[in-house]
Amino acid sequence: MEINKKRKFRKSRYFWILGGLAAVILISCLLLFYKPPYSIPPETIETTEVSPYLTHILLPRFYNGMQRNEPFDMAIAESGINDIIVRSQWPKEIDGLVFMPPKLFFVPDNMILVTTLDTGRGKFVITIIIQAVLDEKGLLDLQIQKIKAGAVNITFLAKAIARKLYQSDTLETNLGRVDQQIAASLLDGVPFEPVFEIEDKKVRIQKITVEQGDLKLRLIPMPN
Repeated sequence: MEINKKRKFRKSRYFWILGGLAAVILISCLLLFYKPPYSIPPETIETTEVSPYLTHILLPRFYNGMQRNEPFDMAIAESGINDIIVRSQWPKEIDGLVFMPPKLFFVPDNMILVTTLDTGRGKFVITIIIQAVLDEKGLLDLQIQKIKAGAVNITFLAKAIARKLYQSDTLETNLGRVDQQIAASLLDGVPFEPVFEIEDKKVRIQKITVEQGDLKLRLIPMPN
């Protein structure tokens, strides 16, 4: 009688353990495949045309500011940046990982980049939260606050994978100096001089303000 009770207790205990494990696995899967309703990336646009926002708004505004040869302000709209992004060549593949065109959101103090990653075994919505900070020396530090797959925080794992991809010959050799500086800042927290060259013009970022839907820059023209 006593033996039967013990057997029933053990079976009951195993049942609850297995049930608990199943629940954890189910919840983990739901969190991993979770798709934020606000962040579905745009569809690919099959066109070779450059974004009108770039050619008709951003560049003319930039050159007008540079001609004055004094600090000037530029506001960059979230919708315009996304139009530029989606007109690039997508999807992009890196070591068997396929990335769909990302979508960028400007929210107070943060930039949120969202893309869909296809691993061949499943598709995940990847969310990257970035903060751009100018330190006391005027150096630009692009800080990754968080990386999520669905609703799961994968910051440490994602940065380790990204660092490995970046250090591979196929990726690093295809990046320019500024791109390498940006990658080093994002992955390893290495700040850099925020000086950028656009065609034959050099400009330095003096101030960055991220607001809802807009990125505002204070720019200083630099001698060539």
